[in-house]
Amino acid sequence: MAKKAPRRTAERILEVTLDLFNRFGEPNVSTTLISAELGISPGNLYYHYPAKDELINSLFDRYERALSDLLNASDSVRDVEDAWFFMHSLFELIWQYRFLYRDLNDLLSKNRRLETHFQWVLKNKARSVKTMLDSMSRANAVSIDSREVEATATSMVVVLTYWLSFEYVRDPRKALEPENAQSALLRGAHHVLNLLIPYLEQGQRMHLQALVGAYTNPA
Repeated sequence: MAKKAPRRTAERILEVTLDLFNRFGEPNVSTTLISAELGISPGNLYYHYPAKDELINSLFDRYERALSDLLNASDSVRDVEDAWFFMHSLFELIWQYRFLYRDLNDLLSKNRRLETHFQWVLKNKARSVKTMLDSMSRANAVSIDSREVEATATSMVVVLTYWLSFEYVRDPRKALEPENAQSALLRGAHHVLNLLIPYLEQGQRMHLQALVGAYTNPA
């Protein structure tokens, strides 16, 4: 059992670091604060993660793996309801690692690994959205000209990527607090899918409006 302790400590460090980054923003969290929150010495922290960038990269690796698994499910989206839950799941994952999006420009400017890997994130999101649109087209849920797919997918990815930044600018003191998560994610899913309104079949358009009403204005 003793041999498993270092791995458990490393896991705890990442869990606490993620919580602190999400609460205060990565630039505002020092390794000293992380050590104090964990109740361990700075030397113990450095043993597992010799630099703050290693903490950031390890958390990003987790996010990237989870995102890849989720995006691979885009070809199973057949209609608006599937798309609603797919987008909401994406926003839930983004929320779980929201520090990446809250501090995105700052992180990319000082972390070369994130700079290159986030290019993959954007490309993979776009690929996944285009796969979703193709799947919905084959199921006759949307009717979209092939020449419009690229621009529509890009617009959806922009909203996916910057929605939490928009929420934060709207209400910097409260937007990224846990109690506001559900409403922020539902608004995000709504606005991403609203970009499909011109292409949705009438029944699907009505169903999207019903979903928005049910989830954003519960009885």
